[in-house]
Amino acid sequence: MKLSVLDQSVISKGATASTALQNTVKLAQLSEELGYTRFWVAEHHNSNGIAGSSPEVLISHIASSTKKIRVGSGGVLLPQYSPYKIAENFKVLEALFPNRIDLGIGRSPGGAATTRIALTDGLRKSLNEFPRQVRDLQAFLSNDLNADHPYELVKAYPVSSSSPHIWMLGITHRGARLAAEHGTAFTYGHFITPANGQRALDYYYENFQPSTLLPKPQANVCVFVVCASSQAKAEELALSQDMWLLAIEKGLDTRIMSVKEAKRIPLTSADIAKIQENRKRMIIGTPQKVKEDILRLSEQYRTDEFMIINNVYDFQDKMETYTLLAEALL
Repeated sequence: MKLSVLDQSVISKGATASTALQNTVKLAQLSEELGYTRFWVAEHHNSNGIAGSSPEVLISHIASSTKKIRVGSGGVLLPQYSPYKIAENFKVLEALFPNRIDLGIGRSPGGAATTRIALTDGLRKSLNEFPRQVRDLQAFLSNDLNADHPYELVKAYPVSSSSPHIWMLGITHRGARLAAEHGTAFTYGHFITPANGQRALDYYYENFQPSTLLPKPQANVCVFVVCASSQAKAEELALSQDMWLLAIEKGLDTRIMSVKEAKRIPLTSADIAKIQENRKRMIIGTPQKVKEDILRLSEQYRTDEFMIINNVYDFQDKMETYTLLAEALL
């Protein structure tokens, strides 16, 4: 079994964005020590509770602060940007940190309509262009644009002996189809939509078309995990994550509250039902229970790699989850 990390640089109440980013680096260093395979950072915008808005900048700092763990994005919001510029950014990263860079890309609009328009500087770009952008990104990374392409004379530099690994992020059958058709690795977001996972992964494996950058299918699955020495402690720690997800869905303050504060928040029947539904996106429990659940998902999804995301209030509790997981599975 291979374990990896997705970290969103979330901000706990009473802390600062600077602290959240410093904790991300500390978590990357711990993950490397524990034997995790890769460490990815996310891209979120217009959120007061998430400090990770520029994965390229953060990747460079994390890779500089570690020695061998793969570092990447989970993921860059390709529809908002130029495939050429993304190729340049990640070619620079690959030249700085050879054979260590993952380029995860997603189709997400990046937020509400106003936020997306701000990202594109007023240009209304269609999400339907995403497949074409993926093709262009692959071609710029390999400097292999077709002769009839309008940018055929444009090359992405620097040139180096290795190339970033492209991962397509998806939560539906459509994402799996795009990854299979374009010959990229595929990450399924169980932590967002668990219901579609098996169908998506089955389609990806059965329809994968080899590319110059990836000869055979490669997939992993991202899932929320809260792990502690006892089931009761794990359930309690997960309360802060429960309330954080609820706040995101309601458009409220997205800084993570403490368990103590979470216990004081009055909940409606709709809130309770939503929390119970969100728990399907998580694995919560002792190391043995978490191990059993991950092994079960491994059979279901036919993958030996899981990306673990944990957004609890206290950073020490967060590090304990990753430590206990490594002891149980690595």
